[in-house]
Amino acid sequence: MSAQRPTPPQPPAGVIAHRDLAYVANGHERQMLDLYLPINSAESGAAAPENNQSAESGAALANNQSAESGTALANHPLVIWVHGGAFRVGSKEGNEDNPPPFHYATQGYAVAAINYRLSQHAIWPAQIEDCKAAVRWLRVHAAEYSLDPERFAAWGPSAGGHLVAMLGVTGHVAKFEVGAHLDVSSRVQCVVDYFGPTDFLQMDAQRPPDGMIHDAPDSPESELVGGNIQEHPDKVARANPITYIPQDDITANVPPFLIVHGDQDPLVPYGQSLLLVEALEKVGADVTFYTVQGGGHGGFTDPAVPKLTAEFLAKQLAPA
Repeated sequence: MSAQRPTPPQPPAGVIAHRDLAYVANGHERQMLDLYLPINSAESGAAAPENNQSAESGAALANNQSAESGTALANHPLVIWVHGGAFRVGSKEGNEDNPPPFHYATQGYAVAAINYRLSQHAIWPAQIEDCKAAVRWLRVHAAEYSLDPERFAAWGPSAGGHLVAMLGVTGHVAKFEVGAHLDVSSRVQCVVDYFGPTDFLQMDAQRPPDGMIHDAPDSPESELVGGNIQEHPDKVARANPITYIPQDDITANVPPFLIVHGDQDPLVPYGQSLLLVEALEKVGADVTFYTVQGGGHGGFTDPAVPKLTAEFLAKQLAPA
């Protein structure tokens, strides 16, 4: 008898949950998202919470049902959450240790948590193609779900951090736009990158002594690109967000970034974020970098991290 799948974390009371929305018609089972909308909020653009946990657990919400009466208010800024998991595990539902940030939906934001095809389903660039398809779908359906299509943020940890960084720097890159709604933009207005990788070829040189080995043929990065990374530098370059940072028209093509990384990360070396920060700063992009002193691969207890994230989102997603 197979073990039961753990019950995923539930959003707090006062949140409308729309689950398993297919952002690709007749697509892969992973090409779905969950959307969390606030109800009975005093205003659509309220300030963000200052921690990564809801103050109340709330009642579990049934699919597309609200725990309270009421309807969602109009023009919510949207936080798009892209899960981590080394490109080969993880889901939009998250887990008790790392739930989607649906607590932001109690503060006037909408939150979309997206799945994407994992490396065992399809190699790169399927993952960024899926993320972009999800963003386009959300824009197409913005009026239906009371979203402000001009105020989209992308936030993710680890592999999700890599993918949101890619979203941030490839708004002008047509080759990753695949599928429907190609006349709709996949740009995001800001990026929150928690300890995402950038240049896979440098990960082993940067790793701490007890860190994960990335050059192996069965490493997450090798599986993502479809071959040993050291034997396929061209494929690695195509998966590196730094490759796509434009050299001009930066304000139009690169949104503000917040990058957070622990300096003792054993899985994604701290130097990976340093590479991205340096590349963004070199072209004059708006980037905020925060080092978690002694921090590992997430699980941060530093209170500055949620506070900085909340302030960044509130500033970048404020009404024009």
